[in-house]
Amino acid sequence: MIARGEHFGSIVDVPGVSVGHWTNTEAATGCTVILTTEGAVGGVAVRGGSPGTRETDLLDPIRRVNQVHAVLLSGGSAFGLAAASGVQQWLEERGIGFAAPHGPVPIVPAAILYDLGVGRSDVRPDGAAGYAACGASDDARMVVGSVGAGTGATVAKAHGMDGAMKGGIGSACCVLPDGVSVGATVAVNAWGGIFDHRDGSLVAGPRGKGGTMADPVQFMLTEEPSMGSSPLANTTIGVVATDAKLDKMQANFVASACHDGMALTIRPCHTPSDGDTMFCVATGESSADANLMAVVAAATHVTALAVLDGIRSAQGLAGIPAVSELRDGQA
Repeated sequence: MIARGEHFGSIVDVPGVSVGHWTNTEAATGCTVILTTEGAVGGVAVRGGSPGTRETDLLDPIRRVNQVHAVLLSGGSAFGLAAASGVQQWLEERGIGFAAPHGPVPIVPAAILYDLGVGRSDVRPDGAAGYAACGASDDARMVVGSVGAGTGATVAKAHGMDGAMKGGIGSACCVLPDGVSVGATVAVNAWGGIFDHRDGSLVAGPRGKGGTMADPVQFMLTEEPSMGSSPLANTTIGVVATDAKLDKMQANFVASACHDGMALTIRPCHTPSDGDTMFCVATGESSADANLMAVVAAATHVTALAVLDGIRSAQGLAGIPAVSELRDGQA
């Protein structure tokens, strides 16, 4: 089981990375920006059937642009992609971006999750929210739980929203023997339930009668799941960061491996109702030669831990209970 006092570190432990949130608790939505203002090599991997993204084509190894300056994770469904314009504005004001002939052009890939069914659907992260998240950025500490892109996140929806559990945004980091740091942050908003991959225990499952949690995979094998959660009201998104020196092909490979970390902890994962997306940013600040095999293993590891951290750290909101509020397996 997850120890509630357990600390996994965070993505800001990776040199060259800072994180900021904009949170609207009343509307149950928000956004999170991962800043790499000195530039970072980027990669991305998209799974599931319902993604919402921006600037992912630029991360293909055959594309010309080689660096990103921030990644945005946002609630608000497709509306939330507008918050990236505020991130661009904040970066442009500081002279940060791709060196174009007429001034810097900040490169800000983005992904969104669907949280419109929690809180207010008419309030979504916008340009001002993205700008504010940048202004709140910190390279020493990352706040986790029901904040930023994790504010309106929910999980375990096999019984519909009436049986859902609160999701959130979490983070984790590890340091490899050669000194390379690998960290992740994940906003967990999954149709599936959450398991601790280290001992197989159920952490957050769909609540049935009396509030007792069920194993979502076993439930689906034996019963007809409810679609009362809305089949598109999901998607887990995140970023893995490293100070290793990676090229774009390697960064894309690392981003792809992160989905293994998701699948270790989210079950079922990558469903038709999820648009799961993971980015990789490599700042290249380490002096060590990159061991891609080790970075891939670490990325999988910290992604899984970040998922657990997001669920462990979440706070109940809009009538949806969090794991921290469970007593004897009931909410």
